[in-house]
Amino acid sequence: MKIQDLYNLKGKIAIVTGASGLIGKYHCEALAEAGATVIACDLNTSSISNFIHNLGNNSYAINLDVTDKSMIESVRNFIIENYASIDILVNNAAINDMFENPQAASEQSKFENYPLELWKKSLEVNITGVFLCSQVFGKVMADKGKGSIINVASTYGIVGPDQSLYIDESNNQNFFKPPAYSTTKGAVIAFTKFLAAYWGKKGVRVNTLSPGGVENSQDKFFIKKYSQKTPLNRMASSEDYKGSVVFLASDASSYMTGANLVVDGGWTCW
Repeated sequence: MKIQDLYNLKGKIAIVTGASGLIGKYHCEALAEAGATVIACDLNTSSISNFIHNLGNNSYAINLDVTDKSMIESVRNFIIENYASIDILVNNAAINDMFENPQAASEQSKFENYPLELWKKSLEVNITGVFLCSQVFGKVMADKGKGSIINVASTYGIVGPDQSLYIDESNNQNFFKPPAYSTTKGAVIAFTKFLAAYWGKKGVRVNTLSPGGVENSQDKFFIKKYSQKTPLNRMASSEDYKGSVVFLASDASSYMTGANLVVDGGWTCW
Protein backbone atom coordinates (compact mmCIF):
# COMPACT_ATOMS: atom_id res chain seq x y z
CA MET A 1 0.00 0.00 0.00
CA LYS A 2 1.32 3.46 -0.90
CA ILE A 3 1.99 5.89 1.91
CA GLN A 4 -0.77 8.28 0.83
CA ASP A 5 -3.24 5.40 0.97
CA LEU A 6 -2.21 4.51 4.51
CA TYR A 7 -3.34 7.94 5.72
CA ASN A 8 -6.52 8.01 3.63
CA LEU A 9 -9.70 8.07 5.76
CA LYS A 10 -12.17 8.37 2.91
CA GLY A 11 -15.43 6.61 3.76
CA LYS A 12 -14.62 6.42 7.49
CA ILE A 13 -16.99 7.74 10.16
CA ALA A 14 -15.13 9.53 12.95
CA ILE A 15 -16.59 10.71 16.26
CA VAL A 16 -14.84 13.55 18.11
CA THR A 17 -16.02 14.47 21.61
CA GLY A 18 -15.30 17.91 23.03
CA ALA A 19 -15.28 19.08 19.43
CA SER A 20 -15.50 22.79 20.24
CA GLY A 21 -12.48 22.69 22.54
CA LEU A 22 -9.04 24.22 22.12
CA ILE A 23 -7.75 21.36 19.96
CA GLY A 24 -11.08 19.62 19.29
CA LYS A 25 -11.84 21.69 16.20
CA TYR A 26 -8.45 20.84 14.76
CA HIS A 27 -9.00 17.13 15.38
CA CYS A 28 -12.21 17.45 13.35
CA GLU A 29 -10.48 19.44 10.64
CA ALA A 30 -7.61 16.97 10.34
CA LEU A 31 -9.86 13.92 10.08
CA ALA A 32 -12.06 15.61 7.48
CA GLU A 33 -9.05 16.71 5.43
CA ALA A 34 -7.96 13.05 5.40
CA GLY A 35 -11.37 12.14 3.98
CA ALA A 36 -13.43 11.12 7.02
CA THR A 37 -16.99 12.10 7.80
CA VAL A 38 -16.79 13.76 11.22
CA ILE A 39 -19.51 13.55 13.86
CA ALA A 40 -18.60 16.43 16.15
CA CYS A 41 -20.00 15.95 19.65
CA ASP A 42 -20.13 18.67 22.27
CA LEU A 43 -22.35 20.08 25.00
CA ASN A 44 -22.61 23.26 22.92
CA THR A 45 -22.85 22.61 19.19
CA SER A 46 -24.13 26.07 18.25
CA SER A 47 -20.56 27.40 18.18
CA ILE A 48 -19.35 24.71 15.76
CA SER A 49 -22.34 23.96 13.51
CA ASN A 50 -21.13 26.21 10.69
CA PHE A 51 -17.55 25.05 11.13
CA ILE A 52 -18.57 21.40 10.84
CA HIS A 53 -20.79 22.06 7.83
CA ASN A 54 -17.84 23.67 6.06
CA LEU A 55 -15.73 20.55 6.59
CA GLY A 56 -17.82 18.73 4.01
CA ASN A 57 -17.96 14.94 3.73
CA ASN A 58 -21.50 15.04 5.18
CA SER A 59 -20.00 15.91 8.59
CA TYR A 60 -22.42 16.73 11.39
CA ALA A 61 -22.48 18.42 14.80
CA ILE A 62 -24.55 16.82 17.56
CA ASN A 63 -25.17 17.62 21.22
CA LEU A 64 -23.65 15.15 23.68
CA ASP A 65 -22.99 14.92 27.39
CA VAL A 66 -20.27 12.27 27.70
CA THR A 67 -21.37 11.42 31.25
CA ASP A 68 -24.91 10.48 30.14
CA LYS A 69 -24.99 6.88 28.86
CA SER A 70 -28.53 7.08 27.48
CA MET A 71 -27.56 10.19 25.51
CA ILE A 72 -24.46 8.43 24.15
CA GLU A 73 -26.61 5.49 23.10
CA SER A 74 -29.00 7.85 21.30
CA VAL A 75 -26.10 9.40 19.41
CA ARG A 76 -24.85 5.93 18.51
CA ASN A 77 -28.27 4.99 17.17
CA PHE A 78 -28.44 8.21 15.15
CA ILE A 79 -25.03 7.54 13.59
CA ILE A 80 -25.84 3.93 12.72
CA GLU A 81 -29.19 4.90 11.22
CA ASN A 82 -27.74 7.75 9.15
CA TYR A 83 -24.15 6.71 8.48
CA ALA A 84 -24.25 2.93 9.02
CA SER A 85 -20.87 2.68 10.73
CA ILE A 86 -18.47 3.95 13.38
CA ASP A 87 -14.77 3.62 12.54
CA ILE A 88 -12.91 6.15 14.68
CA LEU A 89 -13.50 7.61 18.14
CA VAL A 90 -11.48 10.52 19.54
CA ASN A 91 -12.18 10.87 23.26
CA ASN A 92 -11.22 14.51 23.54
CA ALA A 93 -13.83 15.93 25.96
CA ALA A 94 -12.31 16.90 29.31
CA ILE A 95 -12.39 19.44 32.11
CA ASN A 96 -9.34 21.58 32.74
CA ASP A 97 -10.18 23.53 35.89
CA MET A 98 -10.83 27.23 35.58
CA PHE A 99 -11.64 29.27 38.67
CA GLU A 100 -14.34 31.94 38.41
CA ASN A 101 -12.61 34.34 40.78
CA PRO A 102 -8.93 34.92 39.78
CA GLN A 103 -8.25 36.48 43.18
CA ALA A 104 -9.36 33.29 44.93
CA ALA A 105 -7.70 30.88 42.47
CA SER A 106 -4.42 30.69 44.35
CA GLU A 107 -6.10 29.44 47.51
CA GLN A 108 -8.79 27.29 45.86
CA SER A 109 -6.34 25.49 43.59
CA LYS A 110 -4.06 24.44 46.45
CA PHE A 111 -4.24 20.72 47.06
CA GLU A 112 -5.09 21.35 50.71
CA ASN A 113 -8.10 23.47 49.71
CA TYR A 114 -9.15 21.89 46.43
CA PRO A 115 -12.96 21.47 46.45
CA LEU A 116 -14.29 17.93 46.47
CA GLU A 117 -17.02 18.85 43.98
CA LEU A 118 -14.40 19.88 41.41
CA TRP A 119 -12.52 16.63 41.99
CA LYS A 120 -15.68 14.57 41.43
CA LYS A 121 -16.67 16.57 38.34
CA SER A 122 -13.28 15.99 36.71
CA LEU A 123 -13.42 12.28 37.47
CA GLU A 124 -16.89 12.09 35.95
CA VAL A 125 -16.02 13.85 32.70
CA ASN A 126 -12.35 12.98 32.18
CA ILE A 127 -12.52 9.30 33.15
CA THR A 128 -16.14 8.14 33.20
CA GLY A 129 -16.82 10.04 29.96
CA VAL A 130 -13.98 8.20 28.23
CA PHE A 131 -15.19 4.89 29.67
CA LEU A 132 -18.80 5.36 28.55
CA CYS A 133 -18.02 6.61 25.04
CA SER A 134 -15.56 3.77 24.53
CA GLN A 135 -18.08 1.26 25.84
CA VAL A 136 -20.96 2.39 23.64
CA PHE A 137 -19.21 3.54 20.46
CA GLY A 138 -16.34 1.07 20.74
CA LYS A 139 -18.68 -1.91 20.89
CA VAL A 140 -19.85 -1.07 17.38
CA MET A 141 -16.23 -1.32 16.21
CA ALA A 142 -15.61 -4.54 18.15
CA ASP A 143 -18.72 -6.14 16.70
CA LYS A 144 -17.57 -5.44 13.14
CA GLY A 145 -13.93 -6.35 13.87
CA LYS A 146 -12.13 -3.08 13.19
CA GLY A 147 -11.74 0.44 14.55
CA SER A 148 -9.48 2.99 16.19
CA ILE A 149 -10.02 4.70 19.53
CA ILE A 150 -7.83 7.68 20.42
CA ASN A 151 -7.90 8.82 24.05
CA VAL A 152 -6.52 12.31 24.60
CA ALA A 153 -4.46 12.56 27.78
CA SER A 154 -1.68 15.05 28.60
CA THR A 155 1.96 15.32 29.56
CA TYR A 156 0.61 15.90 33.07
CA GLY A 157 -0.66 12.35 32.98
CA ILE A 158 2.99 11.29 32.67
CA VAL A 159 4.85 13.75 34.88
CA GLY A 160 3.76 15.96 37.75
CA PRO A 161 2.91 19.62 37.15
CA ASP A 162 5.69 22.15 37.59
CA GLN A 163 3.92 24.59 39.89
CA SER A 164 6.69 27.17 39.48
CA LEU A 165 5.30 27.94 36.01
CA TYR A 166 2.45 29.78 37.71
CA ILE A 167 4.67 32.16 39.69
CA ASP A 168 4.54 35.60 38.11
CA GLU A 169 7.20 38.31 37.75
CA SER A 170 6.38 39.61 41.24
CA ASN A 171 7.00 36.14 42.72
CA ASN A 172 3.29 35.57 43.40
CA GLN A 173 1.90 32.05 43.05
CA ASN A 174 -1.31 32.99 41.23
CA PHE A 175 -2.46 29.42 40.63
CA PHE A 176 -1.64 25.78 41.26
CA LYS A 177 -2.34 23.15 38.64
CA PRO A 178 -5.00 21.16 40.51
CA PRO A 179 -4.71 17.46 41.39
CA ALA A 180 -7.72 16.24 39.41
CA TYR A 181 -6.26 17.01 35.99
CA SER A 182 -3.07 14.98 36.44
CA THR A 183 -4.92 12.16 38.16
CA THR A 184 -7.55 11.80 35.48
CA LYS A 185 -5.10 12.07 32.58
CA GLY A 186 -2.92 9.39 34.14
CA ALA A 187 -6.00 7.21 34.45
CA VAL A 188 -6.79 7.74 30.77
CA ILE A 189 -3.36 6.33 29.85
CA ALA A 190 -3.94 3.28 32.06
CA PHE A 191 -7.46 2.76 30.68
CA THR A 192 -6.06 2.86 27.14
CA LYS A 193 -3.77 -0.05 27.93
CA PHE A 194 -6.60 -2.03 29.49
CA LEU A 195 -8.87 -1.55 26.49
CA ALA A 196 -6.13 -2.21 23.94
CA ALA A 197 -5.44 -5.58 25.59
CA TYR A 198 -9.14 -6.35 25.96
CA TRP A 199 -10.21 -5.57 22.38
CA GLY A 200 -7.01 -6.46 20.52
CA LYS A 201 -8.44 -9.73 19.19
CA LYS A 202 -11.53 -7.83 18.06
CA GLY A 203 -9.43 -5.65 15.76
CA VAL A 204 -9.99 -2.45 17.73
CA ARG A 205 -6.83 -0.45 18.26
CA VAL A 206 -6.75 1.85 21.31
CA ASN A 207 -4.03 4.46 21.73
CA THR A 208 -3.39 7.59 23.76
CA LEU A 209 -2.37 10.98 22.42
CA SER A 210 -0.60 13.04 25.08
CA PRO A 211 -0.29 16.66 23.98
CA GLY A 212 1.88 19.32 25.52
CA GLY A 213 0.67 22.78 26.48
CA VAL A 214 -1.06 24.82 23.79
CA GLU A 215 -0.47 28.56 23.57
CA ASN A 216 -3.82 30.26 24.14
CA SER A 217 -3.42 33.87 25.28
CA GLN A 218 -1.81 32.91 28.58
CA ASP A 219 0.19 35.45 30.55
CA LYS A 220 3.49 36.33 28.87
CA PHE A 221 5.50 35.14 31.87
CA PHE A 222 3.83 31.71 31.67
CA ILE A 223 4.46 31.32 27.93
CA LYS A 224 8.11 32.30 28.42
CA LYS A 225 8.64 29.88 31.32
CA TYR A 226 6.88 27.02 29.56
CA SER A 227 8.86 27.57 26.36
CA GLN A 228 12.15 27.61 28.27
CA LYS A 229 11.35 24.18 29.73
CA THR A 230 10.68 22.75 26.26
CA PRO A 231 13.54 21.66 23.95
CA LEU A 232 11.77 23.16 20.93
CA ASN A 233 11.53 26.40 22.94
CA ARG A 234 7.86 27.09 22.29
CA MET A 235 4.38 26.06 23.31
CA ALA A 236 2.28 24.07 20.85
CA SER A 237 -0.19 25.57 18.44
CA SER A 238 -3.60 23.91 18.18
CA GLU A 239 -2.65 22.64 14.72
CA ASP A 240 0.41 20.77 15.95
CA TYR A 241 -1.71 17.69 16.72
CA LYS A 242 -3.47 17.31 13.38
CA GLY A 243 -0.90 14.90 11.97
CA SER A 244 -0.86 12.81 15.15
CA VAL A 245 -4.63 12.32 15.15
CA VAL A 246 -4.70 11.25 11.50
CA PHE A 247 -1.77 8.89 12.09
CA LEU A 248 -3.49 7.16 15.02
CA ALA A 249 -6.85 7.03 13.24
CA SER A 250 -5.50 5.62 10.00
CA ASP A 251 -3.87 2.43 8.74
CA ALA A 252 -0.51 4.22 9.03
CA SER A 253 -0.56 3.04 12.67
CA SER A 254 -2.10 -0.37 11.95
CA TYR A 255 0.39 -2.25 14.17
CA MET A 256 0.12 0.19 17.05
CA THR A 257 -2.14 -0.31 20.06
CA GLY A 258 -1.90 0.34 23.79
CA ALA A 259 0.68 3.04 23.09
CA ASN A 260 0.99 6.60 24.32
CA LEU A 261 2.00 8.97 21.54
CA VAL A 262 3.65 11.92 23.29
CA VAL A 263 3.66 15.12 21.23
CA ASP A 264 5.01 17.75 23.59
CA GLY A 265 7.92 19.54 21.95
CA GLY A 266 10.23 17.44 24.13
CA TRP A 267 8.75 18.62 27.47
CA THR A 268 9.00 15.15 29.07
CA CYS A 269 12.41 14.19 27.64
CA TRP A 270 14.45 15.97 30.32
